[in-house]
Amino acid sequence: MSKINFSGQSYYMPKEMSLLDFIKQNAKKESKDTIAAKFNGQEVDLTYIPETDGNLELILTTTNEGLEILRHSTSHLMAQAVKRLYPNVQVTIGPAIKDGFYYDFDTDKPFTDEDLPKIEAEMKKIIKENIPVIRKIMTKKDAIEYFKKNNEPYKVEIIEDIDADTVSFYEQGDFIDLCRGPHVPSTGYLKSYKLMSVAGSYWRGDSNNKMLSRIYGTAFESKESLDNYLKKLKEAKERDHRKLGKELNLFSFHDEGPGFPFWHPRGMIIYKEVESYIRKENEKRGYVEIKTPAILNEELWHRSGHWDNYKENMYFTEIDETKFAIKPMNCPGGLIVYNSNIHSYRDLPLRVAELGFVHRHELSGALHGLFRVRAFTQDDAHIFCTEEQLADEIINTIDYYLSVYKDFGFKNFEIFVSTRPTKSIGTDEAWELATNSLINALDKLNIAYKINEGDGAFYGPKIDFNIKDVLDRNWQCGTLQVDFSLPMRFEISYEGKDGRKHTPVMLHRAILGSMERFIGILTEHYNGKFPLWLSPLQVAIVNVLNDKNQIERVKEIANAFKKENFRVEIDDGNDNLGTKIKKYRLQRTPYTVIIGAEELSSGKLSVRTRSSKELKDIDLIEFIEKLKKESKERMNDSIFST
Repeated sequence: MSKINFSGQSYYMPKEMSLLDFIKQNAKKESKDTIAAKFNGQEVDLTYIPETDGNLELILTTTNEGLEILRHSTSHLMAQAVKRLYPNVQVTIGPAIKDGFYYDFDTDKPFTDEDLPKIEAEMKKIIKENIPVIRKIMTKKDAIEYFKKNNEPYKVEIIEDIDADTVSFYEQGDFIDLCRGPHVPSTGYLKSYKLMSVAGSYWRGDSNNKMLSRIYGTAFESKESLDNYLKKLKEAKERDHRKLGKELNLFSFHDEGPGFPFWHPRGMIIYKEVESYIRKENEKRGYVEIKTPAILNEELWHRSGHWDNYKENMYFTEIDETKFAIKPMNCPGGLIVYNSNIHSYRDLPLRVAELGFVHRHELSGALHGLFRVRAFTQDDAHIFCTEEQLADEIINTIDYYLSVYKDFGFKNFEIFVSTRPTKSIGTDEAWELATNSLINALDKLNIAYKINEGDGAFYGPKIDFNIKDVLDRNWQCGTLQVDFSLPMRFEISYEGKDGRKHTPVMLHRAILGSMERFIGILTEHYNGKFPLWLSPLQVAIVNVLNDKNQIERVKEIANAFKKENFRVEIDDGNDNLGTKIKKYRLQRTPYTVIIGAEELSSGKLSVRTRSSKELKDIDLIEFIEKLKKESKERMNDSIFST
């Protein structure tokens, strides 16, 4: 018998008993949600039979670990269905990924969306059969022979690259696949799934290899969770910033400049508002601003180290037989500016901001609206300080990040601290100081965070800020990074109290990250219904009838708003009132002021908010004051919504 420690108690387990049978006996409540287990810290199948004493933990379908196992098992289920329907198709790989799974197939005729219902129906049949999923071990030699015999060359190639004498497989009826596991005990566990789309993909991601046919899918522990996910996907599709950008006339993309956004007048208003906001906040917090060239000598990028890490993502040119590069980052230019002057400890901390326009080459297949472009503006800043000032600078900067996200309407976020990787530069003492300064700052501000062990850059630890939008999607925006490399590479220094040269600590700081990407996030977060202060058009004023007095009153009201710097548009055309109101509702205009005979007589306003709320007998001056308050306080919702 084996002694099993489980849920604070010890049990003695018969020799031939599987974990599944043990859990059914001793954890009946959890058994229906259990998909796998950890035995002595190692993930195992529920069919696993312990041969030693050990500690048992359950892996539930509601956990991230459980969902990954569920999705990986569903990818095998899909591959089995494909092989049943299309026996000549060759299978390759099928991992679980964020929010789902995929499987790549080598097929003469690529799959289309029309094939998915047929494959789903076959998956349903296999689930009904409730086929046991059995783990098997083969020698490497036998495995290669098996897959050669079954005409699966991709599996043979994978196995040949494995540095081990044995390999593990999972067999479910007539289908067998190479896998570490764990997997579900039987196909009957897999009930809530959906095949999502098809795409092309190169074998092993290499464009020199054969193009494969990829099927994407997702799976959840319950139909309710799946339905909620699909509902959010549908809403995300409706909020797609590329769609809204076109509908609201904000920006566009064209073949003449793939990956380079074309900003339209209305989109440019949002861009300038965001830019102005950052500049004002920087000024309030003691930053100075610089601007550095877009094209710099190629030698600089060798010196900075970017050549080794970013060469493939850079654009190059030649001027007067000298090689230059278009900057992918702002840091080297900022360091040149720093070195243009002699600095004393009295000058520190020195906070230097640059809204720098950078270019990075992205493969055409990776381009995605404003989210993945080839040219964008970064709200960069570099802070130069002494070691004694580091802790306060980090605290102040984190406070700045959170203030910005709040002003733009993001209340939920995740924070990650990435620590020293195996390959790094800098002394142990410097790393300890920098890492502790980041962690202590978060602790002092009472902010929750997660540690990403060894995930820091080779030149220093960092904090990443992930904001969460209205659809619960995480977006990595801000980064606060300590850099030990560039100060040494550029030999920057300051004169200390002792009269000697010292190397300052350098902090990289970007809050929004890419301005373009952040505006894309804002567009989807608000579904194009930007807060008043960001809205390209804030107030529309329309007349009911083509009446001279009404038109004059409309112009008078527009001038009153313009004097207070509101963005106003008049529609005094001949369209009926319903058409005018609909036009501005579709444009997501926050307020539409209506002037008809009644309003002309009373001197008051009728107002329609973009949420279709009707406001009657509104005094013009009071209305303007309320909108000034809404704009100044950067309210996310209408001041009239409560």
